[in-house]
Amino acid sequence: MGKEFAIGHTLRGQLGHYTLTRRLEECVWTAINNHKQNVIIKSVRHWRLQNERDILRHLQHQTPFLRPIIDEIVEPNDPPGIVLRWLDEDVWAASNKQQLTRREVKFVAKGVLESLKTLHENGYVHTDIKPKNVLINYGTGNNRIKEVQLADLGGSLPLDSKFLKEGEEMGTEVFRSPEAQLQLGLGPPMDIWAFGATVIGLLYGDNFHIFAPTVPRSDPQYHLHLLIEHHRIFGPWPDSYEDICDEERLNVLAYTMDISPSETLRPFSHTSTAELDEKDRDFICRIMKLDPRDRPTAEQLLNDEWLEDVVPQYEAVEMLDSSWQVHVPIAIPA
Repeated sequence: MGKEFAIGHTLRGQLGHYTLTRRLEECVWTAINNHKQNVIIKSVRHWRLQNERDILRHLQHQTPFLRPIIDEIVEPNDPPGIVLRWLDEDVWAASNKQQLTRREVKFVAKGVLESLKTLHENGYVHTDIKPKNVLINYGTGNNRIKEVQLADLGGSLPLDSKFLKEGEEMGTEVFRSPEAQLQLGLGPPMDIWAFGATVIGLLYGDNFHIFAPTVPRSDPQYHLHLLIEHHRIFGPWPDSYEDICDEERLNVLAYTMDISPSETLRPFSHTSTAELDEKDRDFICRIMKLDPRDRPTAEQLLNDEWLEDVVPQYEAVEMLDSSWQVHVPIAIPA
């Protein structure tokens, strides 16, 4: 799309016209509609765009916690294009500007879990949960964040996908679950792990990645170092991995333990209350189970005591098409 379109070009959708205002990245633009409202346009001939469109068509009316498609581009019709709702910022950028409070982290966490509950109950795995894919709208006064939506469903896959069954490499490395690093069979638990890593990053702020290795991404053993971090922080590897790993993978796990003497271990469960609230720490520990079969579901986490003080409040949120209004549950921290 980058070579075919430029700032100022107007595209026609089924519901309106959109003038491109800024290129965010390859194939992704900001634009304004007929009412001078901001939107996002994705335009590319790629299976991910078709996939995002189809999943959103199926699911976006079931939950307000997925960033919706609001129009499709009809002229030009090649490459295909979709128009997505605009939100103020991704939560990673917001966190790096000003660290989120515990209340705000809980607000965001509940929104993400609501979106995952819908995806998982409908037989999909997002595969790339991370703060940059969590979008927010800012509020006023004490409610800094008033709305949360999960974005970038292009890589989402149905549970029966061969890519999940075969453990194909997917997602962003530092948020990737142990079973994904090992390329085992994948499913909703990989999203839950990435959700936990996301919450950790937001609780600490300051661009913190708990599993970031000391070696660069270009290092051929980068993925091994991620597994080492998993063991040192949330290990040891449980014996139950013998049920899901072949001998080669078990040898890899044994190696991560062999090169991790006691002085290198940093058990998250031992995090001091001076560093992190005890309830936050315990919530994370309930999520970050190395065996994917031991992790709670999104629905179970929504009922966790950690989220008890996040009270849902419903308010009408007007979408970009003035004729389409939905009632969005907004979680207001108590």
